[in-house]
Amino acid sequence: MKKKKHNNVEVVEPVKRTPYETFSNADLLKENNITIENGLSDEEVLKRREKHGLNKLQEKKKKGIIALFFSQLNDPMIYILIFAAVLSFALSFIDTTDGNISFSTAHIDYIEPLVILFVVLLNGFIGTIQEAKAEKSLEALKKMSAPTSVVRRNGKIVTIPAEELVPGDIVILEEGTSVPADIRLLTSVNLKTDESSLTGESLPIEKDANILLTDEAPLGDRANMVFMSTPIVYGHGEGIVVSTGMNTEIGKIASMLQENEDDTTPLQKKLASLSKLLGIITIVLVVIFFVIAVIQASIHGKDLLSTIIEMFVTSISLAVAAVPEGLPAVVTIVLALGVQRMVKVNTIVKKLPSVETLGAVTVVCSDKTGTLTQNKMTVVRAYLLNKLVHKYEFHEVTHDVVDLAKFMSLCSNASIHDGKAYGDPTEVALVEFSNIFSNTKDIIEQMHPRIGELPFDSVRKMMSTSHQYKENEVYQFTKGALDQVLKHTTHIYDAGIVRPITQADIDEVTHQASEMSHDALRVLALAYKVNGQLEEENLIFYGIVGMVDPPRDEAKPAIEQFKRAGIITVMITGDHKDTAFAIAKELGIATRKEECMSGDEIDACTPEELQEKVKICRVFARVSPENKVSIVKAFKANGNIAAMTGDGVNDAPSLKAADIGIAMGITGTDVAKGAADMVLKDDNFASIEKAVEEGRGIYANIKKTVLFLLSSNIGEVLCMFIAVCFGLPTPLAAIHILFVNLVTDSLPAIALGSDAKAKNIMDEKPRNPKEGLFARGGAFTLVLYGTIIGLITLLAFLYHPITEVGFDLEAIVKALDTNKELLVKSETCAFLVLGLSQLFHMLGMSNTDKSFVQVFKSKNWLFLLSFVVGFGLMVLMTEVEAIGNIFGVAQMDAIHWVVLVLISMIPLVIHEIIVLIKWWCRRTKTSKFYKVFTLSAIAAFIVLIAIAITLVCVL
Repeated sequence: MKKKKHNNVEVVEPVKRTPYETFSNADLLKENNITIENGLSDEEVLKRREKHGLNKLQEKKKKGIIALFFSQLNDPMIYILIFAAVLSFALSFIDTTDGNISFSTAHIDYIEPLVILFVVLLNGFIGTIQEAKAEKSLEALKKMSAPTSVVRRNGKIVTIPAEELVPGDIVILEEGTSVPADIRLLTSVNLKTDESSLTGESLPIEKDANILLTDEAPLGDRANMVFMSTPIVYGHGEGIVVSTGMNTEIGKIASMLQENEDDTTPLQKKLASLSKLLGIITIVLVVIFFVIAVIQASIHGKDLLSTIIEMFVTSISLAVAAVPEGLPAVVTIVLALGVQRMVKVNTIVKKLPSVETLGAVTVVCSDKTGTLTQNKMTVVRAYLLNKLVHKYEFHEVTHDVVDLAKFMSLCSNASIHDGKAYGDPTEVALVEFSNIFSNTKDIIEQMHPRIGELPFDSVRKMMSTSHQYKENEVYQFTKGALDQVLKHTTHIYDAGIVRPITQADIDEVTHQASEMSHDALRVLALAYKVNGQLEEENLIFYGIVGMVDPPRDEAKPAIEQFKRAGIITVMITGDHKDTAFAIAKELGIATRKEECMSGDEIDACTPEELQEKVKICRVFARVSPENKVSIVKAFKANGNIAAMTGDGVNDAPSLKAADIGIAMGITGTDVAKGAADMVLKDDNFASIEKAVEEGRGIYANIKKTVLFLLSSNIGEVLCMFIAVCFGLPTPLAAIHILFVNLVTDSLPAIALGSDAKAKNIMDEKPRNPKEGLFARGGAFTLVLYGTIIGLITLLAFLYHPITEVGFDLEAIVKALDTNKELLVKSETCAFLVLGLSQLFHMLGMSNTDKSFVQVFKSKNWLFLLSFVVGFGLMVLMTEVEAIGNIFGVAQMDAIHWVVLVLISMIPLVIHEIIVLIKWWCRRTKTSKFYKVFTLSAIAAFIVLIAIAITLVCVL
C-alpha cells in the first residue's frame, strides 16, 4: 500500500484493482484465509487494519482564511498599488521648499495612501469571501458511507462502525441499508442495488452471487459485486469485503476530486494577462519618466535630486493612472448581477467567474438520465396480437389495451399516493400506464383484491399474482421477461378469442418485441389464466408493453438552439450503447451508430487517439468516472470550453475537471453539487441553454466594462505623459485619478454591466476561447476613445493658462510652476473633464453600433442614475469648499462649467458620427474592407485634429 503527500495531507494511493468478479467463492475465501462460518478473528482484524487503514475517505487540507486573503493580493496590479501607497506616504515626509531637501512631519499625506490601501483591502476581501465557500465534496462522500455494519467475526454476528471494516470481513446485507465497502457477494436472494449515483444506470441493478465472470468487467457489469455507498433496494445477501476506504470505487472518485484542481476561467486568465501587461507598461513608463526628468534637469539647470523626487511623486500618479483600481470590484459586481439573472432561469451559481465561462462554452457534455430524459420510466408502446398502439394513440384505444394496462398494474407491488411513487421504477410505470385510463391502483385492487402471489426472482424472471374477480372466478396474472413467459404459454388472446398459440404467433410477438428493443425500449410480457392453481403453467399470452425513460419535452428545442449557436451537445451515460443512441437520435444529438463510443473503447485509446475520436463522437455509453474525466479533458485539449452536467457521485470528478460543472438540484447528490460550479434547480437541460445565453450576455457586458474603464486609464496616462514630455506639471494628482477610477468610472461601469443582452446573441457562434478582450474592434475602440479622453483632458488642463498668458509654452510652464492658484484651477479643469467625459462615454459604450438614444429606449435606469450621481459628485467636490480643500480642487463659475461640459461631450459626439458611418455602410452594403478603411480614416482625422489643437495650445 503506497502513501503520498497531497495538499499537506498523507493519503493512501489506490492500488491496482484485482478483478474479484472472476474469483469463485472458494478462491475468494482461500485468498483471504477465512471461512464463511467464522469470518475474521480479532487478531487478524488488527493486522489488516494496520496494513489497509480505516475504511474511510481521506480529506484534503483546506486553505485558511488568512492564506486565502493573501492569495488574493498575488496580482501585479495590487503590487503596483501597494508600492505606490508606500512611496506616497514616504515621500510626504520630504520637504523641498526653497529648493532644499529636508524631512518634516508637517505635511504628511495620509489621504492618498489610505485610499490606495483601502482599494487593495477591498479587492482582497471580495476575493476572499468569494473563495471562502469551502469545498464540500469529500464531506458529502463521507456522509454517504454507512455508519454501521453487521459482520461475522470470531463465528459471531456483531454490529460495528463501518469505518472499522477491513478486507476479508464477511458482511450481512439487508434491504434498506447502504453498502459499507466494496464487497464480492457470497450469497444473494433477489438482491438489487441502486447504483445510479455511481454508474449512471437509471434502474436498480440485479445482483447474483452465483454469476462468475471469466474476464475483468466494467463497473456496471460486475453483477456479483456491490459497492460502497450504494443502497440495497430489494432482497438480502452476504459477501466478503474486497476493498475499503480510498481503494473502493467511490474512494477512487474521492482521489480524482483531490487531484483535479479547478482551472481558472477564461475571463480570469485574460484579466491576469491584463494585470501583467499593465504592470509592464507602468514600469516602462516610470523608467521613461525618470529619463525625461534627468534630461530636463540637465537642459534647464534644475537640481537633479529635487527633480528626481518630483518625478517620484509623478510616478505615483502615473502608477495609479495605469491601474484600473475599480476593475476587480466592478467585474465582481457585474458577475453578481449575472448571478441574479441566472436565478431567474433556475440556475444557482456557486462560483462567480463561472457565470462568464458559460458564455464561451463550445461543448455541453450532458448526462442522459434526468437531464435529457425525465428520469421516469414510462410505457410508450403496447402490443396485443395484430394490434400495435403508440403513446400518442392511448386515448383512442380499445378495452383490450385498457385491460392490458389494468392487469399489469394489478401484477405489481408499486403504488402512487398523493402524487408520490413508491416501488420499483418499472412497476411504477405500469401503474401510471393504468392510471391513464382512470384505473388507479387503489380502485382496481378494491374491485379485484389480491389473494395470492409468487414473488419475482432473478432465476424465473417472472412475477405472478392472483385476484378475486367474481365469487367463483379467480384470475392469475403473470408478467416478466418475454422469453420466460412464452415458455409457460399454451394459448393466446386474439381479439376477444382464446385459442392455442402457434409458432407464427410466437414469431410475430417476438418480432414486435425485437422492434421495441431496437428502439431501446424495455419489454415486459403479460399472460393470465382463470380458475387455476397459482402456478406459472398453461398460461394464456395477452400482450407486451415497451417502456423507456423518455426525453424531456424541452430538451430537443434546446439542443437545436445550441446547434444554431455553434455549440456541440454530447451525451455521456452509464446506460448501454443501444439505449443511449436511441435517445440521442430522437433528440438530434447523433444520427449514426458510428458517432457512439463505449467505455471499453475509451479505455483502449491513448489520450491522443481519444482527442481525435471526440471530434466525431457525440454519444459515450457505459462509461466509468475515469472515462468521463478523459472525455472532458479530450474536448478541452482540442481547444474547446467544456461544460459538464451530472447528478451522481460518478459525475463529480468530471464536473470538477470541466471548465464549468453543472449539477442537478433535484436528483443530484451532495457530492455532485459540491464539485459543480452551478446547480440547476429544475434538473432541466433547457435551463442550460438559457444559462449559456445569459453567460454570453454577461461576457459582452464585462467586455464593454473593461474597455470603458481602460479607456479612462489610457486617457489619464496619455495626458500625463504628453504633459511631462513638454515640461508641464502633472495635470492630475493621484487622488484625482483614484476618485475618477473608483467613483465616476465605477458607477457607469456597473450600469454597462447590467445592460440587457442582445436579442440575437444565441445566433452567433461561440467566441474563440483564445480571443482576447480587445478582439472584434475592442482595440480600436479602446485606443480611439482613450486618445480622445487623454487629449481633451490635456486641453482642459491648458484652458486657464492659455487664457492668461497665451500660446507660449515657456510662459505656460512658468505660470503653472509659480502660480499655485492657477495650477489648482488647471488641475480642477482636467479632473472635471476626465470625470465628465467618462459619463458621456458610458452612453456610447452601451452599444458601439447604435445611437446613444437606444440606451434610454432599453429602460436601463442605472444609466440615468449613474450619470446623475456621477455629475452630482463632481459638482459636490468642486462647489463645496470643505470637500474641495481635501481633494485640492477649486470652484468653477457657470461659464467654465458650460465650456467643460461641452469639451466632455466630444467622445459621445464622435460615437454618434461613427454610428452614422456604420449605418450608411450597412444601408449601401459597403464591403467590410471599405467600412473598416472609412472608419479608420475618420478616426485618424479626428485624432489628428485633436493633436493639432493640443500642439497649438502648447506651442
